[in-house]
Amino acid sequence: MKEIKKEYLEELFEDYKNDPIYRVSRSALNKSKISDLVRVGERSEFTQNHFSIDIDTMKVANQKRSGRCWIFAGLNVLRENVAKKYNIEKFELSQNYVAFYDKLEKCNYFLDSVINLLDKEKDDRLLSFILTRGIEDGGQWDMFVNIVKKYGVVPQSVYEETYQSENTREIDNILNRYLRKVSFKLRKLYRDGKENEIDNLREECVSKIYKLLCSSFGVPPKSFSFEYVDKDKKYNIIKDITPLNFLNDYVDVNLDDFVSIINSPTDDKPFNKTYTVSYLGNVVEGKDILYLNLEMSRLKELVIEQLKNNECVWFGSDCSKYGDREKGLWDDMSYNEKDLLQIDLIMTKEEMLDMRESAMNHAMVITGVNLDEGKPTKWKIENSWGEEVGQKGYYVATDTWFDNYVYQVVINKKYLSQEEKKLLEQKPKVLSPWDPMGTLA
Repeated sequence: MKEIKKEYLEELFEDYKNDPIYRVSRSALNKSKISDLVRVGERSEFTQNHFSIDIDTMKVANQKRSGRCWIFAGLNVLRENVAKKYNIEKFELSQNYVAFYDKLEKCNYFLDSVINLLDKEKDDRLLSFILTRGIEDGGQWDMFVNIVKKYGVVPQSVYEETYQSENTREIDNILNRYLRKVSFKLRKLYRDGKENEIDNLREECVSKIYKLLCSSFGVPPKSFSFEYVDKDKKYNIIKDITPLNFLNDYVDVNLDDFVSIINSPTDDKPFNKTYTVSYLGNVVEGKDILYLNLEMSRLKELVIEQLKNNECVWFGSDCSKYGDREKGLWDDMSYNEKDLLQIDLIMTKEEMLDMRESAMNHAMVITGVNLDEGKPTKWKIENSWGEEVGQKGYYVATDTWFDNYVYQVVINKKYLSQEEKKLLEQKPKVLSPWDPMGTLA
């Protein structure tokens, strides 16, 4: 180990005191936000809200104070099918409905994971990770598919938001505390040789959680009427529809046609290989997470092909980097920390992933792209933070930001090459649950 000696600090102080750059930076940093100080004011090329390919989509939704972005993004993609099919101008699918069943299934998945690890010591890394993570609002595309295929979807007007669905911190904390309490009891039953009582305790836990969710989010409908007024001001009503009927007959999409393409340029994940993540899911009997890792140039080609066909793209990124929430912009070239701070913060995507500096933390929808001589320069993003930010809730992401901070896109398999479709047949490599590609949007 190497200590910091006082003599060394004296040398550092003299160097600092005699450098005029630090005198300027100290004056600035004492009074202002760093992000404001390092903003490059003249950076404006390819950040305007104009695109050569621009899909006409509906107004943005608002996830409020919840982490349900992946659900909002998934339903924003699906609702466009309904709007086109029935000539509707304004329409939302119920995010609360999907979130209700996601919460219920995640709790059951958590209990299943704990039961699978009953023979492990309490400080086992995997068990500790699962207990620490608990259940979260966030999710993945394949988790969205699992819930929707099992429970269907309903219009938002049929199952509206509640205070708890829009403000999830307290209910999440309560659920996690209860799940950990039950987990302790499950492990004690196992240690005491009372394994025959484990299933009863699990069922009791799920029962109480279901009832708590009904009280917090509302009782999910088993059937409903689809009532709407189309763009021609014509009133319509279709009665006695189940949520699964609505998905299959009215949304009219085959979710099995889509696959998650990732870009992870790390040495442990060669390109053109498939991956899954252990202990990452929500529905116990649902499909596992599946990724196909492709180079960024190919990932963007697939996104552009889908956009050209007037189809939006669900995607996951690190929204915490180089963003301006109010202006609606993500642009890594609009910031220069080095000149002011005198430290170089630039890292490659590989370095950021390996050193846990960046990972996917937010899901949104790509609805447009600007092409200059066939090459993308910026992307149009439909967010779920309401209309008060950005361009009525829509954002611009520059292509360099896209390269560095987009990690996952969902592509219809029809756009894949035959070789890429063949790659999906290979047995995926199983990643640890704490892998950067195991983060939730």
